[in-house]
Amino acid sequence: MGLLRRWLAHPLTRGLDVDDPRTTGERRRILASKRLLRDVYEEWYGALAGALPPGPGAVLELGSGAGFLAARMPGVVTSECFWCPWTALALDGQQLPFAAGSLRAVVMTNVLHHLPSPARFLDEAGRAVRPGGVVAMVEPWNTAWSRWVYRRLHHEPFDPDAGWETAGGGPLSGANGALPWILFDRDRARLERDHPQWRVARVEPTMPLRYLLSGGVSMRNLVPAFTAGWWRRLERALYAHGHRLGMFALVVLERQSGSRVARPG
Repeated sequence: MGLLRRWLAHPLTRGLDVDDPRTTGERRRILASKRLLRDVYEEWYGALAGALPPGPGAVLELGSGAGFLAARMPGVVTSECFWCPWTALALDGQQLPFAAGSLRAVVMTNVLHHLPSPARFLDEAGRAVRPGGVVAMVEPWNTAWSRWVYRRLHHEPFDPDAGWETAGGGPLSGANGALPWILFDRDRARLERDHPQWRVARVEPTMPLRYLLSGGVSMRNLVPAFTAGWWRRLERALYAHGHRLGMFALVVLERQSGSRVARPG
């Protein structure tokens, strides 16, 4: 399968270090050039926008990277874990430079499963996001189908039996694609006990085919771009089977009023 991954690799990123900021720039170019992939991101961004609560407060995007959410959600504060000239901030998602209760939402696409300690992020976001605010994300999800795909065609680890912390590595190479499922499905009772400031308001497994067929930001297109509408209609027909086939999930956490951030000890 390593040979297959190398053959499918997109020419712009083949052989590049994923932790090099220049790779993120190349992935930005790939996303801009792929109609099918842009269609996927447009749908993800629409779901994130639909999860935002009304009222005051800024909206922070973690890991803006190769994406274009700022064009879809004017006023969003873009950020990345290293400096990119097209983002507003370089920051650590586990130490947010925002006053308590100043954010209306934190949104992200394929970011949480890279954080070394999601528990630290949940506590820090619980401090910065006001009551009634949300953390909304699109993340890889664990299903029978997605396990087969991620373990054979994706370069990141995918371990549903792991703990809450990601495998070692750099800011983008360190990852566990199964981490969102671990937090919000397998260990949901633990999450609700240890982080009572958050209510899991929505978990929606989705998109079993289109991201894969688009090749994502690191592989070639697997189907012609003009077939995008066909695959979109097929995925809608398969929506009810997302718990078995979905490769991603929309997850929305709601900040609870009167809930204090849990501290160890």
